[in-house]
Amino acid sequence: MTLALLHTSPVHVPVFDALRDTDHPHIALRHAVREDLLAGAVAAGPEAVAACVAAVVAELAAEGAAAVLCTCSTIGAAAEAAGAACGVPVLRVDRPMAAAAVRAGRVTVLATLAATLAPTRALLAEEAEAAGLPGADVRTVLVEGAWERFAAGDHDGCLDLVAAAVDAVTEADVIVLAQGSMAAATGRTTTVLPVLSSPRPGLTAAVAMATATRGAR
Repeated sequence: MTLALLHTSPVHVPVFDALRDTDHPHIALRHAVREDLLAGAVAAGPEAVAACVAAVVAELAAEGAAAVLCTCSTIGAAAEAAGAACGVPVLRVDRPMAAAAVRAGRVTVLATLAATLAPTRALLAEEAEAAGLPGADVRTVLVEGAWERFAAGDHDGCLDLVAAAVDAVTEADVIVLAQGSMAAATGRTTTVLPVLSSPRPGLTAAVAMATATRGAR
């Protein structure tokens, strides 16, 4: 059984391979890396790349993927919509994290890319509504300078800035790291607040989705 992963950066490939090896060794992963999709979404909005996202999802489905996990928060909604259109289950990686966050109370979202904030807020509102918790208290923080370091290949510098921003949060019940590329910052923080990241719960949920889909066929 194959689970396809749609990435917008190659840095995610080894992260998810390692999680698969640890947690789900029976699953085969197929990685599709499309950096152009994030670039287009940043330049003109996620809607501008929706057709391209749909084409990639359809291609992965045609190649036999049991399900698709989109690891980019910015284009996650477009990927899920594409899955509904072509008949393959698609999960955005941050959905399980968002579902857990809204049940915790006051949420502070950290992102390194401004284009990620609106999609993440929309997802949290959707999950809060589904949980019967409309009007959830969600605050957002853009970690200044972190994306520039990430884009330049200074991943350690990016993670240090994210960790410092996490430790500066006080008025929250839970902290959400909006992008999968931020996950490793959790090991550099000193906060006592819970910090949620998306790769592990997202992969676990996608594997369950793929397994259920394959079993139903």
